[in-house]
Amino acid sequence: MLSYLLPIFIGVFLIGYSIGKPYWREYQRDKIRSQPFKKPWRKIIQQRMPYFGQMPTDLQLQLKQHILVFLAEKTFVGCNGVKITDEIRITIAAQACLLLLNRKTNFYPKLKTILVYPRAFIKEQQNIGADGLQYSQKVALAGESWDFGKVVLSWQDTLEGAKIPDDGHNVVIHEFAHQLDQENGKANGAPILDKGQSYKCWSDVFSAQFEQLKMEKQTGAPSLFDYYGATNPAEFFAVTSEVFFEQANKFHIKHPMLYRQLKNYYQVDPIHWR
Repeated sequence: MLSYLLPIFIGVFLIGYSIGKPYWREYQRDKIRSQPFKKPWRKIIQQRMPYFGQMPTDLQLQLKQHILVFLAEKTFVGCNGVKITDEIRITIAAQACLLLLNRKTNFYPKLKTILVYPRAFIKEQQNIGADGLQYSQKVALAGESWDFGKVVLSWQDTLEGAKIPDDGHNVVIHEFAHQLDQENGKANGAPILDKGQSYKCWSDVFSAQFEQLKMEKQTGAPSLFDYYGATNPAEFFAVTSEVFFEQANKFHIKHPMLYRQLKNYYQVDPIHWR
């Protein structure tokens, strides 16, 4: 009799666990959010995130609560001699959590570890030449987002990106935009949208702007976006996310339809933070 009931008990337990797990996780996160935010941490944000003081008070509070959860759930690992400090953790967490404000979030569910190098790190990439043959090439990277639980960042480039908050370049925003894009599989420039957003409209607007950037790159025409965004749709989404948060006014004026898509996606309007 017990051998007959045991699979049923196990099945009921597993179903209950799967149903209850999200509620337990949110309960734990609520406890973390209620913890006091250390004063030294606030000073780090003010120093490393210049427009924090101009953000609405509710967003400041929300950001600090997000940082608490992020720090509790993610592991930072120093590489090539980097010693992980609160300055590194808070600086990266604050910029990563900027992308999560005002919307339902699961705090980058695939991400487990952030690897921090002292400066740009060398990676060997495999490429296909014009002759169709594969070749290896060593490249220096400021950051990289993996779809199986890791983000890699250069601390030097992280500091430079935070130091100038209006140049449209921020490696943390770039790599964590990739993480959002990778939540539903491989990065392809189409993250999970809110119910109120249309995938068709997103695709139409982004595709047209992506093609425009590719033409600008080919002709050498000036662009608000880094030419690197013309590499593929995933890089275009990451590059435009950088500009959205750092050069909102120029973005809105030059590319209003694209700006609207990102504004609806991120549920914030950085124009008002300047």
